[in-house]
Amino acid sequence: MEIRELALPEVFLVKPRGFPDERGVFYESFRQDLVSEAVGRPFTVAQSNLSVSRRGTLRGLHGTRGPRSQAKLVTCVRGAVLDIVVDLRVGSPNFGQHAMVWLNAESMASVYIGEDLAHSFLALEDNTSMHYYCSMTYDEDAVYKVDPRDPDLDLPWGLTGEPIQSDADLKAPSLATAIADKLLPVYTGPGPR
Repeated sequence: MEIRELALPEVFLVKPRGFPDERGVFYESFRQDLVSEAVGRPFTVAQSNLSVSRRGTLRGLHGTRGPRSQAKLVTCVRGAVLDIVVDLRVGSPNFGQHAMVWLNAESMASVYIGEDLAHSFLALEDNTSMHYYCSMTYDEDAVYKVDPRDPDLDLPWGLTGEPIQSDADLKAPSLATAIADKLLPVYTGPGPR
């Protein structure tokens, strides 16, 4: 398993090694000890989620904040996505910066997303399935959202038409509004609080 930090601190690409034979391929897709060692702190799994999306679906930007913030390990297990993580922690030296990766079922690569960071993806194929390991159980009161198409963020979605979004994501505030309304997490230094 290869694990390397991406352009944004606290965001890691996890690439499993495949073992092909006449039956197909076997992947060791998650090792708590290796992920914890790479990110520099324990990563324990408290919840597992799965989303299935139509081509052109844009999910996020979603994050969690405070003591119930989740670190996540996300994997595309069917289809393909453009996956983007954004640092929206007020006061962070990386505020507004993003890391982008292409994930697909063939590579079985994952992205580790540290606590308080915002995550979004664009499904590139029908029936794209994303699997999430989360370090904490879901707490609606800890969730924050920001418009993933906000021009102030200028994320490289490469959209040629209108994406499919949930009503909640369509109503997500702009970055400026999220800052003004104090909806975003506050940077307290690298790692968990």
